[in-house]
Amino acid sequence: MKHFEKPGADVADRVPPGQHLAKGFPVLTYGETPKVDKADWQLTISGLAAPKTFTWDDLMALPQSHFTADFHCVTTWSKLDVNWTGVKVSDLLAAIEVDPKASHVMEHCYGGYTTNLSMEDFAREENFFAHTLYGEPLPPEHGGPLRLVVPHLYAWKSAKWLNGLEFLDEMKLGFWERNGYHHRGEPWAEERYSLR
Repeated sequence: MKHFEKPGADVADRVPPGQHLAKGFPVLTYGETPKVDKADWQLTISGLAAPKTFTWDDLMALPQSHFTADFHCVTTWSKLDVNWTGVKVSDLLAAIEVDPKASHVMEHCYGGYTTNLSMEDFAREENFFAHTLYGEPLPPEHGGPLRLVVPHLYAWKSAKWLNGLEFLDEMKLGFWERNGYHHRGEPWAEERYSLR
């Protein structure tokens, strides 16, 4: 059985150039998959923001929303209409104090992974922190207990196992960006790799 297929005419306008539709939901991870108990999980706010640490209960006390979003991996597969539950980035931003000088954010994760976003890309209304996938707790292989989902960029920007947001006044490169991937990763522009 083929795991990927070319998009049909009915969805072709939703699939970026060079992408194929995944029949399942592939898992791609660099390194070991962290196993983090919700009782031990924390999200630390640092950098150009008032320091704050969210526990799992703190996260669950924020407004909860359901999302349906397309998901595009830089390795040329896409999955349409993925169903998630979580917290809008805008709702979390309303619960913290970020310095207006912050222009970028570095995502920090259990396991040491990092990836960067501009504040413009991070603060978009359609972005969210996901803890539930198709009605079930987000499994570790898909980034549970919590991952960021940034539907308009390639999925390496949707960091798994999120545990920190560091607000910065300049762009700093995360793990894959230091290793040749594009600093932004816009699928429709095929921003897969750095031009440096």
